[in-house]
Formats: sequence, structure tokens, C-alpha cells
Amino acid sequence: MVDTVEDETAFYSKAERYWQEVPPTVDGMLGGYGNISNIDISGSKKFLQKFLGEGKGKTGTGCALDCGAGIGRITKRLLLPLFRTVDLVDVTQEFLDKAKPYLGEEAKRVGNFFCCGLQDFQPEPGRYDVIWIQWVIGHLTDDHLVEFLRRCRGGLRQEGLIVVKDNVAYEGVVLDEVDSSVCRDLPLVRALARQAGLQIVFEERQENFPEEIYQVHTLALR
Repeated sequence: MVDTVEDETAFYSKAERYWQEVPPTVDGMLGGYGNISNIDISGSKKFLQKFLGEGKGKTGTGCALDCGAGIGRITKRLLLPLFRTVDLVDVTQEFLDKAKPYLGEEAKRVGNFFCCGLQDFQPEPGRYDVIWIQWVIGHLTDDHLVEFLRRCRGGLRQEGLIVVKDNVAYEGVVLDEVDSSVCRDLPLVRALARQAGLQIVFEERQENFPEEIYQVHTLALR
């Protein structure tokens, strides 16, 4: 996929250029599939609520991190309703600037807006109950994904959870030249998570998405 340092630099810079041209709207964030947002959020909420709560073994609701947050679609609809504080990280400053008016009054519960590529992002150790990583792992090389997941592991509170929700290929790795990303098959995603020292706690397929898009799977890791 990315064999040399030059390839790697091009892989990241091409993706940054792609996103700079994308309109800062829900439809832009979802590649023209804005109409699936409700189904997506509803599935994510059901998934996450299995883990949240008080007491032994339950994941807290203090602070969440939205990775590849864009304008804050997931922050607004999923994370802010469930967590006291949410941080956003995205590589495109224009999206983060748009997130403040998009989130409205609730933006005051955002702790930080980090403008950074995930390959360079360092979560604060022990800060997060949930780190939500959706539709963005394809923008990281395998090595950078493993390293990022390791850093995320260090960013978790007790009983914290990393959630990866993404497209999965039927077999192997599919390169998308347009947005400079890859789509990996499920065995590879699982293997990279394990390489990062994480266990898969729970996994499910998102139902009711259009037939023509990739299958989407959600994995809870810790």
C-alpha cells in the first residue's frame, strides 16, 4: 500500500487536499450519503449504551474523544447527549471552525478542538471514557494505525473503551485513489487492533445501510 516515506507523505497530503475541497456539511462528511446519518447514529447509540453506566465493569460518561470529527456530526448527535465533555480532533481546520456554530449552545461542553492528523495525535493519558474512531482508520497506514491505537489505549480511563466503526472490504485491502484512503477487510482490522495490545470486547455489523456501500462494522476494544 505505502512502501516508501515518499509514498507515505503523498498518501497523507493527498487526503488532506481532498478534505480541504469537501463542503463542511453533514452531506460532505458522509460523501453524499447524508441521508444515512440517522440510521448510523441510532445504531451507534444502541451499541454504546451496552457499556455505559455506573458500577463495576461499566464505562463512565465523563469525557469522550471524537476522532476524525469533521464538523462534529457524531459529537452533536451521539457523544454530547451521553458524555459531560467531548474533545474533537480533525486534520481540517475549516471543519473544526464550522463545528462551533454547528454544535450551537452545546459547544460550551467541548473541552478541546484539536487540529491534527491522527498519525501525529497524542491523546492525553487517562483522560477519556470513550474514544470514538469512525470512518477515518482508512486514512492511516497500518503501522500508524497500530501506533495510534496504542496511544489511544493510554488515553483511556478505568473501564474506558475504544470504538472503531468503519467500512470493511470483502477481502484484502482496497485503495481509494480519490480520497487517498484504504478499506481493509475485517480479519486485518482485528489483527491490527490485537497488534496494538487491544482485545475485541464486542463487535457487530451496522444494519440498514444502502446495499451499494461497503459493509460497516463496529468494534469495541480495550
